[in-house]
Amino acid sequence: MSALIWSPFADEASAEAAARQLLEEKLIACANILPPMRSIYSWRGDTAESVEVGVLFKTDAALLDQATARLAEIHPYEVPAVLGWRTDTAAKPTAEWLRALVRGD
Repeated sequence: MSALIWSPFADEASAEAAARQLLEEKLIACANILPPMRSIYSWRGDTAESVEVGVLFKTDAALLDQATARLAEIHPYEVPAVLGWRTDTAAKPTAEWLRALVRGD
């Protein structure tokens, strides 16, 4: 089974640094860094707004807990939004590619 992790970052450089670290640690197979987006959120009792980049990380479901925990550790935000979920389905080649992370291929 495959899994996805979503997390916003303050800028492309910090998003890339986290993606490269998780790739090097073989916790993900891919990270899609999305263009800037406008975020409106609640922070310390106030409504805040910022421009962020979103990242969608792809991994095997067996690594989801480890990958989300590690991303939370290395993320530059004080309280990062790191959300992971197991997917219901994936194309066979995609699932095999992600499963190779667990096998160490």
